[in-house]
Amino acid sequence: MISRWRNSATFSKSALTGAVVAAALALPTFAFPAFAAGKTITAVMHSDLRVIDPGITTAYITRDHGYMVYDTLLAMDSDFKIQPQMASFKVSDDKLVYTFTLRDGLKWHDGPAVTAEDCVASLKRWGRSDGMGQKLMDFTKSIEAPDAKTIVLTLKEPYGLVLDSIAKPSSLVPFMMPKRLAETPAGKSIAEQIGSGPFKFVQAEFQPGVKAVYEKNKDYVPRSEPASWAAGGKVVKVDRVEWITMPDAQTAVNALQSGDIDFMENGPYDLLPVLSKDKDLKLEVLNTLGFQTLGRMNFLLPPFDNVKVRRAAFLAMNQKPVLDALVGNPEYYKVCGALFGCGTPNATEAGAETLIKGSGLAEAKKALAESGYDGTPVVIMAPTDVTTLKPQPIVAAQLLRDAGFKVEVQATDWQTVVTRRASQKPVKEGGWNMFFTNWVVADILNPVSNVSTSGRGKATGWFGWFDDPKMEELRDKYARASTPEEQKAAAAEVQARAYEQVAYLPLGEYRVPSVWRKSLTGVLPGAATPVFWNIDKKD
Repeated sequence: MISRWRNSATFSKSALTGAVVAAALALPTFAFPAFAAGKTITAVMHSDLRVIDPGITTAYITRDHGYMVYDTLLAMDSDFKIQPQMASFKVSDDKLVYTFTLRDGLKWHDGPAVTAEDCVASLKRWGRSDGMGQKLMDFTKSIEAPDAKTIVLTLKEPYGLVLDSIAKPSSLVPFMMPKRLAETPAGKSIAEQIGSGPFKFVQAEFQPGVKAVYEKNKDYVPRSEPASWAAGGKVVKVDRVEWITMPDAQTAVNALQSGDIDFMENGPYDLLPVLSKDKDLKLEVLNTLGFQTLGRMNFLLPPFDNVKVRRAAFLAMNQKPVLDALVGNPEYYKVCGALFGCGTPNATEAGAETLIKGSGLAEAKKALAESGYDGTPVVIMAPTDVTTLKPQPIVAAQLLRDAGFKVEVQATDWQTVVTRRASQKPVKEGGWNMFFTNWVVADILNPVSNVSTSGRGKATGWFGWFDDPKMEELRDKYARASTPEEQKAAAAEVQARAYEQVAYLPLGEYRVPSVWRKSLTGVLPGAATPVFWNIDKKD
């Protein structure tokens, strides 16, 4: 089954281990559940759920769990506009003071009312771990709760991404939780799953890696506006949602066709022709923004410590053969040179001409010959166990060879890549030169959220450790921009610098269709899908 991976941050190994161990139960052999009559939705998600603290991992399955249990102060709608969710907001004329007022009817799952102190503690916890949150905290003078319903965030200087940060739709999402949980020491997972969101987590039925169960939160008061992405009214129309793990795609497809499950998040590309002919099923791409697939170099080691060599590699890349190998069907992929996603407010394909046209090979050969490249092999880590990461290393390796590079593809599994990519040692001591991964486009919408453009270097940068003070100046310029026009112009400067220095290799976008039985109605699209509010089920 198609898997999705999120790689924007590294968290405490002990925290992740503790989160799994604390929740772990015996893992029985899977059997189809005995369904309750009526309103139970049974879904096969893109991954099994093990870590259930949405503040310590950027894994998308944990983010999806977070949206079931928790809620957010603000949310982004399908027009990329920031909307009130748990709170309304106003901004002072000098753009230094942001005041949030909690709406009526907000209650934690264990009974008490949501307070501003809870939300202040939640924002501070999120701000320690999330990239956008960290940047926001750099600009923040104070976050206070003058009364039970009011949160006041005061800046040191104007910062254009306050609302975008608090409304960010994907990992790490700034979910609100009770103060006692938000004040859990750094490096530890929260002890309870208590939110104020539309569903309650059924801890007693949780089997990590096997089954997760959610029940309707009958005390939840939805907003009155129509649902739009994570904004608007989260109206729950069923009594129960069960996530069932089925690692084998064919097994999941059989269960969907027979009616044993209702929803499959990721429809396998090779089985879509069969599924599309089933009159009882509906196929639809819910996350229309999709994913960006990319290559990342190691800037610490030869040969990619030389920008001229990096440029030669950039010129050698061609998105279409990568996407053909990854997806195959052009209906589900897009050749796209926009670092911040095609069709988004910051989209531009300037500088990506050779990537999208595949016209750079002759120039790549010339650039490599003039770069001083000494034949150092490019060691590419190639996971063989993840279908959405398996083709990219193979295709890219051949493109590099065609340009004159020596390439060594080292087959491994994804978890080994995850571990090894953190190594800054020479290749002979376990280091590497290149790996590939995927981002949800919602995570790369701007230069602050797209950590692949970060130039923070060896100490605090993302894997590969691109070190470029000029890039950081440009990212800060974007952060200080106060209008959409200023932001778009600043984002274009970041993209130009990223392509000039080859911060990373964007290799196109792809989408994955979800499949569900037509007995379900009201399935919503979004930037972070699937969500299970608004869905009804016919008996």
